[in-house]
Amino acid sequence: MTTEQHVFDTGGIGRWSDPVEFAVDAERAIAYAEATNDDIPAHLDGTFAPPVFAVVPPFMLLAETTMAVVPDELMLRILHGEQDFRFRRPIVPGDVLTSRAAVVGIVGKSSGVVVTTLARTHDRGGELVNEQYFTGYFRGGRWDDGAGEAPPEHTFDPALRERAPDAAVVQKFDADQTHRYAAASGDPMPIHTDDDIARQMGLPGIIVHGLCTMAFTSHALIGVGAPGHPERLTRMAVRFAKPAQPKHTITTDVWRTGAGSYAFDTTTDEGTVVITDGLAEFAS
Repeated sequence: MTTEQHVFDTGGIGRWSDPVEFAVDAERAIAYAEATNDDIPAHLDGTFAPPVFAVVPPFMLLAETTMAVVPDELMLRILHGEQDFRFRRPIVPGDVLTSRAAVVGIVGKSSGVVVTTLARTHDRGGELVNEQYFTGYFRGGRWDDGAGEAPPEHTFDPALRERAPDAAVVQKFDADQTHRYAAASGDPMPIHTDDDIARQMGLPGIIVHGLCTMAFTSHALIGVGAPGHPERLTRMAVRFAKPAQPKHTITTDVWRTGAGSYAFDTTTDEGTVVITDGLAEFAS
């Protein structure tokens, strides 16, 4: 058994990227809503961009910043482990947004290495619109150390399973879901659109983008926690456990854990848990 350690650039922790600007137009925001089967009127008419649209402005920046600290031999082994959004206000068409990102932590695990990257997005007036933590898990990485911050906590309390969920929301992916999401989100990874390439990567076929699944669950949670008021969502965090496929129907089970606070997980109709440790918080 090899004990050789991979070399991560810990000097990149806390090193903020150059700013990237993104102009939000109604057409792009509505396209994202339609690509995620969003049924919330304020998203479909362009009043607000859907909450998970927040990943679109800094998407490439998050990837580039994360990869900058990772050794070349591990770059293709990345899995999207977790995503944690903190919303100060919804994104609206007409916003001109500026995003910056920095790796905030690198932590070795028994079977890989976790890299956590924070992005902050401000509007033209300098006000913070949202911040988000992207956690990349690099399979097979070996680094018996830790530096910086661990990913933020949003662990599901197993005691909740002693009672039935307060709500269960059923949603169905369309056959062309991943193609529509790839175009609207700007995420062209072929494992989501090319069945042959997905199988070559050891997958059962095309898989749904994790953030697309998260967008579906955001609709579900808004419907439970703040019907008709998507602007009240202030935080949403998940751990991506397994990928879903376009053929799947998913069920999101929701437990109320306090005033404006909900825990959830999401399972396919084949019994595969695709999202765990879900947390949603709403302003009153």
